[in-house]
Amino acid sequence: MTEPIITFKNFSFKYDSQAFPTLQDINLTINRGEKILIAGPSGSGKSTIGRCINGLIPNIDTGTITGECLINGKNIKETDLFDLSFTTSTILQDTDSQFIGLTVGEDIAFALENDCRPQNKIRQTVHRWADELEISHLLKQAPQSLSGGQKQTVALAGVLIDESPILLFDEPLANLDPASGMKTMALIDQIQKELNATVIIIEHRLEEVLSQPIDRVILVNDGKIIADKSPNDLLHQNKLEDIGVRSPLYLTALVKAGVDLDTIPDLTSIEALPDDAKIGQKLQEWTDDASLISTKEEKHSLLELKGVGHRYNHLQVNPLRDVTTTINKGDFVSIVGQNGAGKTTLCRIICGFIPNEGKILFDDDDLSQYSIKQISEKIGYVMQDPNQMISQKMIFDEVALGLRLRGYSKEEIKDKVFETLKICGLYPYRHWPISALSLGQKKRVTIAAILVLEPDVIILDEPQPLVKIGRPTRKS
Repeated sequence: MTEPIITFKNFSFKYDSQAFPTLQDINLTINRGEKILIAGPSGSGKSTIGRCINGLIPNIDTGTITGECLINGKNIKETDLFDLSFTTSTILQDTDSQFIGLTVGEDIAFALENDCRPQNKIRQTVHRWADELEISHLLKQAPQSLSGGQKQTVALAGVLIDESPILLFDEPLANLDPASGMKTMALIDQIQKELNATVIIIEHRLEEVLSQPIDRVILVNDGKIIADKSPNDLLHQNKLEDIGVRSPLYLTALVKAGVDLDTIPDLTSIEALPDDAKIGQKLQEWTDDASLISTKEEKHSLLELKGVGHRYNHLQVNPLRDVTTTINKGDFVSIVGQNGAGKTTLCRIICGFIPNEGKILFDDDDLSQYSIKQISEKIGYVMQDPNQMISQKMIFDEVALGLRLRGYSKEEIKDKVFETLKICGLYPYRHWPISALSLGQKKRVTIAAILVLEPDVIILDEPQPLVKIGRPTRKS
């Protein structure tokens, strides 16, 4: 027998800072023990649904509510945040805003200390979850010293330790490498089965999420629910990319290879695909064709790294050493590696933020002879967390800030900002306050703020909250 634990009835919500509703006429029932994925493009309203489930709306984020939202039988309009916190535990998109303890161990233990649990039980439980998530070696470190992926894992431990009946994960795979993402989803699945918890996952990385069973996928776009289906039914429709949600990569490969998805019974994971010789042949032909594509353009070396490395004083192991590579003008380069491998450290070295071993040449000039200001005119850097970059209240002002500091005229600033906002899909929001944006939209703002300055190189550190950005028409 099904028992509803979350119910939206003709529910709409408009933030006080916005002119139009973010959620419109939402009707949704989630039963106790279900595992639900809420997906949608950046700014679709999926995180706002989550903020209703955990009570941040209307207790923290004020606005106008019509209709009804019941969480475990309690109307969110009539229940304070303290009472709702016993029902729903949340892992936020922005992990830095979630940390409380001075060390990882203290942060994980906070919820249990707040409940006045015995110290020996707290230590035992903290070590249990640290072992489960493979972060025992981080327990004495400060959360702020960790990589983005490690922070996400610590925040996950802090949520799981409370064992609430509803577990809400707002983009839990952000900043996690694919292997860690798979492990995280396997762990969430294990916890859901052990506790019979109701799990709500808000995420756009479908491939990792669907590596474990999901009961339903709720697809949100423009503040409305446009689909409520099983994962297999939704994937067979092959409509995700029409609204800006990336399909699993294996499905994209199948479509590009000319495979008819209707001939495959189960599309929910790559392991479920049939061992079909015809499918294999089509994929082989597609990859062979792709390998024949080559460019005959003459390459010009722009950025050259020779024996680059860095050692953090608080770490016994050097995370980055002897990096030697050449990046040519016009190259599109991915820096990949597991969490804590040194990807962000390498970016920070290139930008001159931290000292380094070895030598970096930019257009044959030694970058060590440049000031950070001079480097920033050539190399733009977009950080993992957009909140660490944003300093203005309005979108236009944030994107225009760098141009103003460089002395551009008002007319030049307006033209350049509007052009860049169109490229980044932000032009309709040009007069919006940044506080009204989702994390993915904030990330777009920070990219626009760098792109408008037209640097020779743009470094995007963990840009996955994005969905799509239009291709610039000007040459870099």
